[in-house]
Amino acid sequence: MSEATTYLELSQEGGGAHKFYEVTVRDTVVSVRYGRIGADGQQQNSTFPTREKAQAAAARKIGEKVRKGYAPAVRGQRAARPVTRRQVSSAPSTARAVAPVLWRFRTGAAAFGIHIAEDRCWVGNQNGDVYTLGHDGEVLARYQLPDGVKCLVADDFWIYAGCDDGTVYDLSSKLPFAAYGIAPDVDIFWLDIREGILNVADRDGGLTVIDHEDEYQWSRRSAGRHAWMVRRDEHAVYHGHHRGVTAYRADGSGELWHTPTNGAVLFGWQEDHSVYAGTDRRVVQRLTKDSGALEATYQCDTVVYSCATAPGGRYVFAGDSASSVYCFAADGTRLWKLGTGGGSALSMQYLDEKLYMVTTDGSLVCVDASDAAVAAARSGTVPVARDVKSAAALPTYTPSATVRTVASAAASEIVVECVQEGGRLRVHVVSDGYEPSWNVQFPRHIRRAGARYVVDDLAASSGGFYRVRGEIRQLV
Repeated sequence: MSEATTYLELSQEGGGAHKFYEVTVRDTVVSVRYGRIGADGQQQNSTFPTREKAQAAAARKIGEKVRKGYAPAVRGQRAARPVTRRQVSSAPSTARAVAPVLWRFRTGAAAFGIHIAEDRCWVGNQNGDVYTLGHDGEVLARYQLPDGVKCLVADDFWIYAGCDDGTVYDLSSKLPFAAYGIAPDVDIFWLDIREGILNVADRDGGLTVIDHEDEYQWSRRSAGRHAWMVRRDEHAVYHGHHRGVTAYRADGSGELWHTPTNGAVLFGWQEDHSVYAGTDRRVVQRLTKDSGALEATYQCDTVVYSCATAPGGRYVFAGDSASSVYCFAADGTRLWKLGTGGGSALSMQYLDEKLYMVTTDGSLVCVDASDAAVAAARSGTVPVARDVKSAAALPTYTPSATVRTVASAAASEIVVECVQEGGRLRVHVVSDGYEPSWNVQFPRHIRRAGARYVVDDLAASSGGFYRVRGEIRQLV
């Protein structure tokens, strides 16, 4: 089997693009690998009827990149450009009382990612570890991802981890897979996802929107840099950066409003009618989604790293850089301030009278936020926090670039097929009982033209596509 490889790079000064593009022709198969310089990147394969057509397709791809400024290079000569890892400090709390911590799980590295679902808790740290736990603190499973976890976001049943390698991994099944590949020159700061539409806020103050097919939709550049906040609803995308919060129409057609905040935005939260921005000027500010008008201010004592609310904004919680956690009434009245008993809260979420936080010391902390527990804590009575340990035989799951093959599909399984449409590889359902024209959200790196795959289940999204549930196997 003959083989020819062309390797190109585009590296710009001043923090611009720093990415590679590699095309390999193996007889009738063209493999394209791309990503950040120094990383493995992502790969896509296409099969053509003849070697001549494969070579022609490869030449077109190479020509397109050369016209965009890529040039031949030797792999490994340029060093990888470091991604931004959020540098945070954490001082001891000045609060007189400690929060009523029920249990604490130490992950081993600073943790930014948290998601609290009805049945379990998720925590992701800077080492690329993601753990799932029960609400009682029992450690259920571990996912090992290739790079640090910036944040965890949920979209109905599906859980996604945005990582420092520019990839967003779907953790909804036992085997995680790369669901979205962010442009190699985008340094992810935060993510939000709704109905399969991914919204990415980055270091340069950019906002990038990608659809469920992992294809670019639109982007905007806000007035400020360091965009640590992005939240989305059916009407708009709310983008927080060092000059405030900017709201854009959900379809990208224009800006709705911009509100300067008191300080650079370091975290964002949303309710149905309001967005909340925590800033480096010691405040959380609540803005109305309709116009961006300031509705309330919640004053803390040091830099605000994170915030969250009880349903409807009845209570507002904040975590500062001095290992304290606050609770406010909706109108801004401070109700209490307590020490976390550990590091500073980098992200948090409230559920059923419990406040869950992930901290600078890498802990997932469960705090009893009921009125009775907090009143007891303010008077000096707190429970003894349980130090959760993971089992020695804890299941660990890692992403795979390949899929298991099977000879046939069971009666309960669903068959999908990868087809070429307008120069793109799409996946449609072959099995009866599904809409054949709908696309299936499917890992791009394993798509093969004409290939059929077996999945355990599919769920319809309101966006008019299907999502995979369970393991993916290739039919051979």
